[in-house]
Amino acid sequence: MPFRKNHKLGFTSDHPFDKDPVCFKVAPGVKDKLKAVPDWQERLRELVNELIQSVDSCQ
Repeated sequence: MPFRKNHKLGFTSDHPFDKDPVCFKVAPGVKDKLKAVPDWQERLRELVNELIQSVDSCQ
C-alpha cells in the first residue's frame, strides 16, 4: 500500500523506533556508498543488534 498524502494516522510500525537517531562519523565517501546498498537502514539495524548481542554474551 503506497503512502497517501494527508494520511490522518501518520507513520505506524510494528517496531517503533527511538525518537532520537544514533549518529556517528565515517570516513569520506562511506556515506554515499552505504546509501547505494539496497535496504541499508534495516540491514544496519540488524548488524547493530548483532554487535550488542555479541558484547552481552561475552560479559
